[in-house]
Amino acid sequence: MSWRTLLGIALLVAAVATGWSAWKMRSQDAPASASGDRSDYVLRDFELVVLGKDGVESVRVQSPELRRREDESMDVEQPVFLAPAEPGPWRLTSDRGWISADGELLRLDGNVAGDADPASPTPGTFRTDSLEFLPSQDLARTDREVRLTRPGLVQTGTGMEANLKTRQYRLLSQVRTRYEPSARP
Repeated sequence: MSWRTLLGIALLVAAVATGWSAWKMRSQDAPASASGDRSDYVLRDFELVVLGKDGVESVRVQSPELRRREDESMDVEQPVFLAPAEPGPWRLTSDRGWISADGELLRLDGNVAGDADPASPTPGTFRTDSLEFLPSQDLARTDREVRLTRPGLVQTGTGMEANLKTRQYRLLSQVRTRYEPSARP
Protein backbone atom coordinates (compact mmCIF):
# COMPACT_ATOMS: atom_id res chain seq x y z
CA MET A 1 0.00 0.00 0.00
CA SER A 2 1.26 3.40 -0.83
CA TRP A 3 1.29 6.39 1.50
CA ARG A 4 -1.37 8.06 -0.67
CA THR A 5 -3.80 5.20 -0.08
CA LEU A 6 -3.18 5.33 3.68
CA LEU A 7 -3.71 9.11 3.69
CA GLY A 8 -6.97 8.70 1.72
CA ILE A 9 -8.29 6.08 4.17
CA ALA A 10 -7.38 8.31 7.16
CA LEU A 11 -9.18 11.31 5.61
CA LEU A 12 -12.25 9.16 4.86
CA VAL A 13 -12.38 7.92 8.48
CA ALA A 14 -12.02 11.53 9.76
CA ALA A 15 -14.84 12.74 7.47
CA VAL A 16 -17.16 9.94 8.60
CA ALA A 17 -16.39 10.66 12.29
CA THR A 18 -17.00 14.40 11.82
CA GLY A 19 -20.31 13.78 10.02
CA TRP A 20 -21.50 11.33 12.67
CA SER A 21 -20.58 13.81 15.46
CA ALA A 22 -22.45 16.64 13.73
CA TRP A 23 -25.50 14.39 13.28
CA LYS A 24 -25.54 13.51 17.02
CA MET A 25 -25.18 17.13 18.12
CA ARG A 26 -28.04 18.27 15.85
CA SER A 27 -30.65 16.57 18.04
CA GLN A 28 -29.47 18.17 21.31
CA ASP A 29 -31.36 21.18 22.70
CA ALA A 30 -29.76 24.60 22.64
CA PRO A 31 -28.47 25.76 26.03
CA ALA A 32 -30.95 27.78 28.07
CA SER A 33 -30.18 31.47 28.37
CA ALA A 34 -29.78 33.15 31.74
CA SER A 35 -32.97 35.22 31.56
CA GLY A 36 -32.73 36.54 35.14
CA ASP A 37 -30.01 39.03 34.30
CA ARG A 38 -31.27 40.02 30.88
CA SER A 39 -32.69 43.49 30.30
CA ASP A 40 -35.25 44.52 27.71
CA TYR A 41 -33.63 47.94 27.56
CA VAL A 42 -31.34 50.25 29.49
CA LEU A 43 -31.73 54.01 30.03
CA ARG A 44 -28.80 56.15 31.07
CA ASP A 45 -28.85 59.65 32.61
CA PHE A 46 -32.61 60.07 32.35
CA GLU A 47 -35.61 61.70 33.99
CA LEU A 48 -38.91 59.84 33.90
CA VAL A 49 -42.33 61.22 34.88
CA VAL A 50 -44.84 58.59 36.04
CA LEU A 51 -48.50 59.53 35.78
CA GLY A 52 -51.21 58.10 38.00
CA LYS A 53 -54.49 56.60 36.74
CA ASP A 54 -56.03 60.09 36.85
CA GLY A 55 -53.31 61.48 34.55
CA VAL A 56 -51.67 63.54 37.30
CA GLU A 57 -47.96 63.20 38.04
CA SER A 58 -47.47 60.64 40.81
CA VAL A 59 -43.67 60.53 40.90
CA ARG A 60 -40.64 61.71 38.97
CA VAL A 61 -37.51 59.53 38.72
CA GLN A 62 -33.95 60.63 37.93
CA SER A 63 -31.05 58.20 37.74
CA PRO A 64 -27.76 57.46 36.02
CA GLU A 65 -29.11 54.04 34.92
CA LEU A 66 -32.37 52.10 34.67
CA ARG A 67 -32.68 48.49 33.48
CA ARG A 68 -36.06 47.07 32.50
CA ARG A 69 -36.36 43.35 33.20
CA GLU A 70 -38.26 40.81 31.12
CA ASP A 71 -41.05 40.79 33.77
CA GLU A 72 -41.40 44.57 33.11
CA SER A 73 -40.13 45.59 36.54
CA MET A 74 -37.19 48.01 36.60
CA ASP A 75 -33.92 48.21 38.53
CA VAL A 76 -32.62 51.72 39.12
CA GLU A 77 -29.11 52.74 40.20
CA GLN A 78 -28.77 55.66 42.63
CA PRO A 79 -32.35 56.83 42.07
CA VAL A 80 -33.80 60.18 43.01
CA PHE A 81 -37.58 59.98 43.38
CA LEU A 82 -39.46 63.27 43.59
CA ALA A 83 -42.91 62.79 45.14
CA PRO A 84 -45.28 65.72 44.54
CA ALA A 85 -46.45 67.58 47.64
CA GLU A 86 -47.27 71.15 48.63
CA PRO A 87 -45.38 73.47 48.76
CA GLY A 88 -42.68 71.37 47.08
CA PRO A 89 -41.81 67.73 46.38
CA TRP A 90 -40.31 65.18 48.71
CA ARG A 91 -36.89 64.01 47.57
CA LEU A 92 -36.26 60.28 48.16
CA THR A 93 -32.77 58.94 47.38
CA SER A 94 -30.98 55.62 47.84
CA ASP A 95 -28.18 53.46 46.49
CA ARG A 96 -30.54 51.16 44.57
CA GLY A 97 -34.18 51.17 43.58
CA TRP A 98 -36.77 48.87 42.09
CA ILE A 99 -40.05 49.76 40.37
CA SER A 100 -42.84 47.18 40.00
CA ALA A 101 -44.19 46.42 36.53
CA ASP A 102 -47.41 48.35 37.20
CA GLY A 103 -45.56 51.29 38.81
CA GLU A 104 -47.59 50.95 42.02
CA LEU A 105 -44.64 50.02 44.25
CA LEU A 106 -41.16 51.51 44.49
CA ARG A 107 -38.48 49.98 46.71
CA LEU A 108 -35.43 51.90 47.83
CA ASP A 109 -32.48 50.06 49.39
CA GLY A 110 -29.22 51.27 50.91
CA ASN A 111 -28.73 54.69 52.51
CA VAL A 112 -32.34 55.77 52.02
CA ALA A 113 -32.88 59.49 52.60
CA GLY A 114 -36.19 61.34 52.52
CA ASP A 115 -36.09 65.13 52.55
CA ALA A 116 -39.12 67.43 52.57
CA ASP A 117 -38.97 70.65 50.60
CA PRO A 118 -37.04 73.21 52.69
CA ALA A 119 -39.77 75.79 51.96
CA SER A 120 -42.32 73.59 53.72
CA PRO A 121 -43.87 74.96 56.92
CA THR A 122 -42.76 71.72 58.62
CA PRO A 123 -39.50 70.68 56.94
CA GLY A 124 -38.29 67.25 57.90
CA THR A 125 -35.99 64.42 56.95
CA PHE A 126 -35.82 60.71 57.58
CA ARG A 127 -33.05 58.14 57.18
CA THR A 128 -33.31 54.36 56.99
CA ASP A 129 -31.84 51.32 55.18
CA SER A 130 -34.89 50.24 53.18
CA LEU A 131 -38.18 51.86 52.19
CA GLU A 132 -41.28 51.04 50.16
CA PHE A 133 -43.14 53.88 48.47
CA LEU A 134 -46.67 53.60 47.09
CA PRO A 135 -47.07 56.72 44.90
CA SER A 136 -50.83 56.35 44.36
CA GLN A 137 -51.36 56.46 48.15
CA ASP A 138 -48.52 58.92 48.92
CA LEU A 139 -47.43 56.29 51.46
CA ALA A 140 -43.83 55.56 52.47
CA ARG A 141 -43.24 52.64 54.84
CA THR A 142 -40.46 50.56 56.33
CA ASP A 143 -39.98 47.97 59.03
CA ARG A 144 -36.35 48.97 59.62
CA GLU A 145 -34.80 51.47 62.02
CA VAL A 146 -35.66 55.07 61.18
CA ARG A 147 -34.30 58.45 62.24
CA LEU A 148 -36.79 61.28 61.75
CA THR A 149 -35.60 64.88 62.14
CA ARG A 150 -37.69 68.06 62.29
CA PRO A 151 -36.73 71.50 63.61
CA GLY A 152 -36.26 71.04 67.38
CA LEU A 153 -37.12 67.34 67.32
CA VAL A 154 -35.26 64.08 66.65
CA GLN A 155 -37.15 60.77 66.76
CA THR A 156 -35.85 57.25 66.26
CA GLY A 157 -37.79 54.03 66.08
CA THR A 158 -38.30 50.75 64.32
CA GLY A 159 -40.82 50.83 61.50
CA MET A 160 -42.51 53.87 60.02
CA GLU A 161 -45.51 54.80 57.93
CA ALA A 162 -45.62 58.27 56.45
CA ASN A 163 -48.12 60.07 54.27
CA LEU A 164 -45.85 62.33 52.25
CA LYS A 165 -48.68 64.55 51.04
CA THR A 166 -50.12 65.35 54.49
CA ARG A 167 -46.70 65.03 56.22
CA GLN A 168 -48.13 62.73 58.91
CA TYR A 169 -45.72 60.15 60.36
CA ARG A 170 -46.21 57.15 62.54
CA LEU A 171 -43.25 55.36 64.12
CA LEU A 172 -44.31 51.80 64.91
CA SER A 173 -42.14 50.61 67.83
CA GLN A 174 -39.17 51.36 70.07
CA VAL A 175 -39.78 55.09 69.68
CA ARG A 176 -37.42 57.56 71.29
CA THR A 177 -37.88 61.31 71.11
CA ARG A 178 -35.36 64.02 71.84
CA TYR A 179 -36.29 67.70 71.89
CA GLU A 180 -33.59 70.08 70.77
CA PRO A 181 -34.81 73.62 71.39
CA SER A 182 -33.37 76.23 69.07
CA ALA A 183 -30.90 78.70 70.54
CA ARG A 184 -32.34 82.02 71.67
CA PRO A 185 -31.18 85.07 69.76
